[in-house]
Amino acid sequence: MRTATVAADCKHIHKVQPFSAQEVQARIVAAQQHCRTRGVRFTPLRQQIYALILSAAAPVGAYDLITLLQQARLDDESETPAPASKNVAPPTVYRSLEFLLSEGLIHQLTSINAYVPCCHPRAQHTAAFLICDACHSVQECSSMPAKEIIHFAEADAGFVVARSVIELSGRCQACQNHLSKSDG
Repeated sequence: MRTATVAADCKHIHKVQPFSAQEVQARIVAAQQHCRTRGVRFTPLRQQIYALILSAAAPVGAYDLITLLQQARLDDESETPAPASKNVAPPTVYRSLEFLLSEGLIHQLTSINAYVPCCHPRAQHTAAFLICDACHSVQECSSMPAKEIIHFAEADAGFVVARSVIELSGRCQACQNHLSKSDG
């Protein structure tokens, strides 16, 4: 099981998805404890959005989350006699995503306009993402070269970094192997 206790400066690559149901639940519990400690509200909607991101098989966009939330509300409505609102307002989802980003629970991949779980939640670290153009898998690596870029920006250029995401697009090892086998 993946845990949040891994050092923020680990020097290996993590596949960011998928998480098992047990891992999702463990991450939710850890996030609840983190938020309680920090005195911030981890509302049911924030928990639900975080669980959807953790459960997704690939990076998930905000409008995909809205669709998933509306579907979940429709499913809940069919099980309960009291009518629930099935509409989900985009600003509400975006506020929840901002909260999850600010608490270090997820990352935003701007090149594909989607969100993925953080491999080292709540640990301050510079992450680089390897995004496969073929299968859309994402790997997170938190290593020294990524930290050196941030250090250069701060120390040499005098630039204060608020948030950083390094994204590299290409082909993952599995897709390269598949391509080479189909050529041969």
